[in-house]
Amino acid sequence: MKDNCLLQRYEFKYFLEEKTSYKIIENVKKFMRLDEFASEKKEQSYFVRSVYFENDLNNNFIEKVDGQKTRKKFRVRTYDKNFNNSPVYLEIKGRNLERTFKKRTKLDQNDIENIMNKKDYFYLLKKYPNNILIQEFIFEVLRKNLKPKIVVDYFRTPFINNYGLYFRLTFDRSLNCVNLDNKFKNLHKNQNFLCKAGYTILEVKFERSIPSWFHRLIQSYELHRVSISKFVLGMCSLNIASETSD
Repeated sequence: MKDNCLLQRYEFKYFLEEKTSYKIIENVKKFMRLDEFASEKKEQSYFVRSVYFENDLNNNFIEKVDGQKTRKKFRVRTYDKNFNNSPVYLEIKGRNLERTFKKRTKLDQNDIENIMNKKDYFYLLKKYPNNILIQEFIFEVLRKNLKPKIVVDYFRTPFINNYGLYFRLTFDRSLNCVNLDNKFKNLHKNQNFLCKAGYTILEVKFERSIPSWFHRLIQSYELHRVSISKFVLGMCSLNIASETSD
C-alpha cells in the first residue's frame, strides 16, 4: 500500500482451524501468488506488530462490538518487534457503511518514543506540514483522550491476485497481545497472551467481487463469515473489555 493513499475495499473474515488453513492455502496457490514481502521469507510469512489506541471508556471497542457502520481507530504498525529494523506507519482503519478503508503515513524512527509515551504530539504538525492523517490523529487523541492501549502481534501469509481486479487473501496466525497499561517502554517486560490459540484468521479483501473459484472453496470447506477484529480479540483476551454486558 502506498503512503498517504486511501484504500477502500470490502473485507470478509473467517476463523479457520490450523489444519484447514493449510489445506486452503494449497488450493489458493493454484490461482494466486505470495506478495513480494512474504515471498522473500523462508517461512513464506512476515511478522506484523500493531499498537492500537483507545481511551479509558473503550469507545473504539464499543463502536466495533455494537456494529456501528461508521467508525475508525488509529494504530501504529511495523514489521519488526523492536521498531528499529523496519518502516513504521501511523494508520487509520475504519468502516464507512459496507466498505472498510485504510490510510497510512510513514513515520521516522525517532517519532515513536514521543508518540507512544505521549511526550509531545504537536511537534508532528511542524515536522509533517499539511499531513491530513497526522492532523486528524492529533485532533482525535486530544478530543477522545486516546492512549496506546494494546499491542497485537501475528505472522501473516498474504496472497495477491495473478490477474484481474484487486483480490487479496491474508492468513494470520500465532496472535499474541500485550496490555501496555499506558507504559510502552515496558512492552518487552509485559506478559504476552495468545489470542484465539490454534486458529488462523483468514481475511478476504476485494474491490468488487470474489472469484468463482474462491466461492467454491467457501462452499467446500463450509466457511462462515464472522464479525471480528484483532483489536477486539486482544481487548477481550487481556480482560480489558468484554463483548457481553450484564
